[in-house]
Amino acid sequence: QVQLVQSGGGYVQTGGSLTLSCEVSGTILSHNAIAWYRQVPGKQRDVVASVTTTALTKYADSVKGRFTISRDNAKNTMYLQMNNLKPEDTAVYYCALSREVTVTPRSATWGQGTQVTVSS
Repeated sequence: QVQLVQSGGGYVQTGGSLTLSCEVSGTILSHNAIAWYRQVPGKQRDVVASVTTTALTKYADSVKGRFTISRDNAKNTMYLQMNNLKPEDTAVYYCALSREVTVTPRSATWGQGTQVTVSS
């Protein structure tokens, strides 16, 4: 059974940094596409950053140059480093993975979500 357990997140002021972690069990992380999504109340869950099984990395335009997705295969853990945070980054963040080439909401296995709040 594949499980994703998130840690990190919390409250930070504008311009601050946070790192989200997502420890994976039940599968070998390097065999999967990975992604981070975020969701605010009343809106759909949107992808923030992703890496396909072919190692193609993509970022949402709103986070380019500020967020970095990565993984440590030895620890079977994925990360999202968030710098220069803005109030509009406030959301619940979810890690996700898929055995397909890329993560989609349909194919994803999800972490439990973690709140990130950026004060102005």
